[in-house]
Amino acid sequence: MRKFFVLLLLLVLILTVFVFGRDYVTVGTTDKIRILDPADCYDYFSSNILQNTMVGLVDYKVGTSELVPWLAESWEISEDGLVYTFHLRKDAYFMNGNPIDANALKFSIDRVIRLNGDPAFLLADVVEETKVVDKYTFQIKLQYPFSAFIAVLGYTVAYPVDPATTPADDFFFNAPVASGPYYIADWEPDVQIILKRNPKYFGPPPKTETIVIRFYQNASTLRLALESGEIDVAYRTLDPRDLLILKMDPRYVVYEGQSPAIRELVLNVKMPPFDNVKVRKALAYAVDRDAIVSDVFANTVEPLYTLVPIGMWSHLDVMPKRDLAKARELLRELGYSESNPLEITLWYTPSHYGSTEADVAQVLKASIEETGLVKVDIKYAEWATYIDYFVSGSIGAFLLGWYPDYLDPDDYLWPFLSKSGAASMGSFYESPFVENLMLQARKYSDIETRTSINKDVQKILAIDVPYIPLWQGKQYCVSYPYVKGVVLEPSQIFRYYLLYVEE
Repeated sequence: MRKFFVLLLLLVLILTVFVFGRDYVTVGTTDKIRILDPADCYDYFSSNILQNTMVGLVDYKVGTSELVPWLAESWEISEDGLVYTFHLRKDAYFMNGNPIDANALKFSIDRVIRLNGDPAFLLADVVEETKVVDKYTFQIKLQYPFSAFIAVLGYTVAYPVDPATTPADDFFFNAPVASGPYYIADWEPDVQIILKRNPKYFGPPPKTETIVIRFYQNASTLRLALESGEIDVAYRTLDPRDLLILKMDPRYVVYEGQSPAIRELVLNVKMPPFDNVKVRKALAYAVDRDAIVSDVFANTVEPLYTLVPIGMWSHLDVMPKRDLAKARELLRELGYSESNPLEITLWYTPSHYGSTEADVAQVLKASIEETGLVKVDIKYAEWATYIDYFVSGSIGAFLLGWYPDYLDPDDYLWPFLSKSGAASMGSFYESPFVENLMLQARKYSDIETRTSINKDVQKILAIDVPYIPLWQGKQYCVSYPYVKGVVLEPSQIFRYYLLYVEE
């Protein structure tokens, strides 16, 4: 019996050292990294890696929507709202020792605009020129006043890259030279990425020396990895029903946070039959948001009837509630019938948004086909290919999600409805009238005026229907209780450098 207790004590000691005597945290995800070049990075997870390994002029205060200085110690805005002058800190370096100065910022922003990658319009549509005033003073002149411009600079598209090691006229596909809390020590695409504490970072050091992020094929394998102890944290994306079960299990902590992340059905307005607004409106009447919310997500998300998230100023429900009779009426006006149905293809990507995506596609298919006048063929493609398809205009109806670049209603209108933004989104919508309305809203600083204009823009969304908003999600993260530092933020930034194992 004494030997049994000695062995039991040794086992406890070994487990204690294994769990608490280590300086690493392992995170699991079903998401994927597409590219880590800020000039072309425009998906959530890739951006989130950059948010932990690089720095920008400004950042969000942890846990809030408040913008605070980061590379910029301070800044001034000219009286006409056109010229932004940034005073940079002098102790910021890339990990290779090169300074992060005004030259690096000019090189990087000019490069983004010149290369015209996916997120380039965020800067190209508003920036007129950049200027190095001196080594640590950087200036940006805008084409027109834009009240949310500082918020745009908090997104990864404006993060500086090292001019000495970055190609000026092409994207790069390896890891960037780090400037943030971590650097990428190893990266095996779709297998794992290892982040290590960056000794050159000017800010507070990360709580943990090493973060190991492992990539899983689907929600089932992610849950198995958590339950087996292979990972300490599961973040993006577990099955909603698994989340309900894990909430009841005392072995885990389930974090839940409000989120401005939205999901929508994108319609390519240049591709038949979606180039006909009556087809788009018929689909808007046919979709069944309530079925998606209840049957697929077990009521862990909310139905959404506009692009601006619930809870954000300017939000206005504008899209119609489900009305099959109205959908049928529009389709019959176009000559479709039970014997001559409209035939469409609905695309989705199987892992980027979690394993529920196939179910969402099936529910949409069923709800649209319930009209009796439409036949829906479902197809899918992995994320990198999927992006190529919709950016090139090769697909006509597809599911997409949106995570905020900057916390402002403008970020839910301009990227969707401006000509350049809509091309990046795959809808290829163009409306000079709408674009002019949004430009007017950008020039005002008072919320009341901007809200009034933004609501008018949303009303036109319901008339033209280049997108059908479907639901608004929540943030979830599951960890073992010994992992601390998990913060689910309004900005959606997941800060790996705050994670640590409690001793």
